[in-house]
Amino acid sequence: MTNLLPNQLTIESEQEEDGRWIAEILELPGVLVYGTTQQTAIAHVQALALRVIADKLEHSELDQTLTYLAFNAA
Repeated sequence: MTNLLPNQLTIESEQEEDGRWIAEILELPGVLVYGTTQQTAIAHVQALALRVIADKLEHSELDQTLTYLAFNAA
C-alpha cells in the first residue's frame, strides 16, 4: 500500500538561541535542517524534501499520481 503525500508541503522555520535557523517540512517527519540564515535553511530543507520524495517514489512508498508539489511557509 502506498502513502499519499499532500501536494502542498508546509515549511516551518525559526531562529535558535545560538543564531542558527532551523527549517522543517511538517508533512515529512525527520526532514529538518539548520542554516546560518533563514533563506539558507529553507533552501536546504526544500532540497532534502525533494530527495526524500524521490527516494520514496523510487521505492513505491508514495502514491504514483503526484503531479505537482508546492512549498508553503507556515
